[in-house]
Parts: sequence; C-alpha cells; structure tokens
Amino acid sequence: MDELVAQARSACRLHATTDPYAAVQTSDISFICVGTPGLRSGKIDLSHVENVSGEIGAALKQKQSHHVVVLRSTVLPGTTESLVIPILEKASGRRCGKDFSVCYNPEFVREGSAVADFLEPPYTILGTGETSVSPLRELYAGIPGAIFETTIGVAEMLKYASNAFHALKVGFANEVGTLCKTLGVDTEAVTRIFTSDTKLNISSAYLSPGFAFGGSCLPKDLRALAYRAKELDLSLPLLESIVPSNAEHVNRAVDAILRSGKKKVSVLGLSFKAGTDDLRESPQVQLIKRLLGEGCQVQVWDRDVSLGRLAGSNRQYIEQVIPHIGSLLSTDLEQVVRSADVVVIGTKFVDGNHLDRHLSQGQTLIDLVNLDSSQRLQSAAV
Repeated sequence: MDELVAQARSACRLHATTDPYAAVQTSDISFICVGTPGLRSGKIDLSHVENVSGEIGAALKQKQSHHVVVLRSTVLPGTTESLVIPILEKASGRRCGKDFSVCYNPEFVREGSAVADFLEPPYTILGTGETSVSPLRELYAGIPGAIFETTIGVAEMLKYASNAFHALKVGFANEVGTLCKTLGVDTEAVTRIFTSDTKLNISSAYLSPGFAFGGSCLPKDLRALAYRAKELDLSLPLLESIVPSNAEHVNRAVDAILRSGKKKVSVLGLSFKAGTDDLRESPQVQLIKRLLGEGCQVQVWDRDVSLGRLAGSNRQYIEQVIPHIGSLLSTDLEQVVRSADVVVIGTKFVDGNHLDRHLSQGQTLIDLVNLDSSQRLQSAAV
C-alpha cells in the first residue's frame, strides 16, 4: 500500500483534502468508505455514513455537472435507499437519478491481502437501481473478473451473505475438526478429501434457497453427530442448530397458510426430493400433518408418488405419520388446483405456465421452492 500511495502521489494522481466541497467539485465519483461499527446490541452504527452523506450532499448543492456517489461501507439491505439517498437529496436540494446517481458497491477484500484482493476480485458488484453509473463502469473496466449490475438491495445483501457464509465455513470446519480430534480421527485427511469434492461439497450445490431438507440421510446423520457429541461432552452449537433451523421453514410455511384464513389447501409435491417417491422425513409430509391437525382440508398431488408403489421403510414411514394418506392423494393436477383456496407449491416438477392456467381469482398461491420466476405469474415465495 505504501508503494502504491507513493507512486500515485509522485504522478500527481492522488490528493488529500479535508474539504468535502473541494473534493466533490474536482471529481466525478465520491466513494463513501467509512466504518459501520457494531453496537453492543448488534445494531450497526451508521453515524459516520450519515455524516459523510450530509457533507457530500451539501457539496452537490453547488455542483452543476452530474456526480456519482458510491457507498462502499457495509450496510444492511435498504440502508442506501432509506437513509443515504434521502440525506443526499435533502442536503443538496436535488433529485437522485436526475441530478446525481447513487450506487452500492460492496468490497470483498481481506485484511492483510486487501491490495491483491482488490486487483483480482472474485467479482465486482454494482447496485445501481435506475441510475446512470457509466463513470463507474469505466472505472472498473480494467479490473479482471465478472461485473454484475443488480439492484441496490441485492448488492447490499451480497456483502452480508458472503461474510455470513465465510463465518459459517470457519465454524463448520472448527466443529468438525473438534469432533475428529476427540474421536482420534485424522482431521487433515478428512479436510483434504472433503474439499477435493467440487461437485457437491465445495460448489454451488445445495445453495439455492427453497424449502426444508428431508430424506433418510441428512436429518438422521445430523442427529447422530449431535448425539455422539453429547456423549463426548462436546458442545457443537453450529451442527446442533441445523435440524432446528430446518424445522423453522416448516413452521413458517404453516403460519403463512393459516394466516390466509382459508381451510381448503392443495399441496403440490409430497416427496422430499423432486423426481423421487421417497417420503421419509419429507418436510412436505410434516407440513401436511400439521395442516390436518389444524383442521385444514388437504389434497395432494405428486406426479412421482403412488401409494400402491410405495414399499419397505418408505411405506411404513408414511403410514405411521399420515395413515390415511391414500384419501388425500390425487393424480388429477387440474382438479387438485381448482378445488383449493390455497395452493402450495412444494416441488419444482410442476409447469408454472400450466399451473397459472388453472388458478382463479381469489386463490392464494404459496411457493415454497422458488419455482422459476419466468414460469410464475401469481405466486409469492415464503
């Protein structure tokens, strides 16, 4: 950093000032890079962002040419549009999108390697809204990696999603390492082989938001790890929290359906994984059981599930959880959809366009699996 500053200064490309008016008047872009420290409550302190936004806004009041204001500080989704832009507009007396532009441009650099990370970023994110940020595009033109232009809210959330995932990976690795050491297992060997799997482990697999997980493996294996850790007097709160976290998705789905105040519910999808007939610990099955307990009239459609073909532990499980499941199942998608007041999408194996043709005014559609938005006309994800 010292070398870069010295080179830029000697070339007369870097100047420092404590005068915000002079800085704004002699530049095209202003980056807000102040700290957003955390308070004891967990809330972030936005006072520095507020102060510098006000200073830039006051300077913009006297500027005739278009200016781009770029927020680089880490802020929660909604901050740029609800706090920064109003401050800039009030202080300047001008309109965002007309007299000046605002962009949220998160940084993804690490302490100790910030220069290298900046020069070779994984990607560059420009949260632009409806504003014109051509100077910013020009500024980043020589930086390698993909440039994503998206909404301000998405750009703000990406920073938090990235940091949360980094923290999650550290916590996961440490808890697995702790269990390995206690069990006398070679931690380095487990890590080396685990990370070599770039198809499922270190990949985008399982990172698409949707409904809860189920099946005969994940819930059982997580409970087994948690049980073994307790036997060893180990506290592994991250691993222990996964099953309860998963259950909350079912709770939210039940709440969303009950809030509609409607009792006739059709659920599209029964198995825990689309394209299979495996019902063991399926969250859709748990959802239906809860709805029946609340007095709802439920119908179910799943193109891959037929009670007559279920066998073994799969059939035994569903008969224990919902003994009269046969009376709820139907192969007629059109009838199932049209007879319901609430239609719940629990599988991606349904044609959104076909579904929309059977929906009528007044029906509530709840999408648990984030069906491709290009196929959905009326649904809203929970």
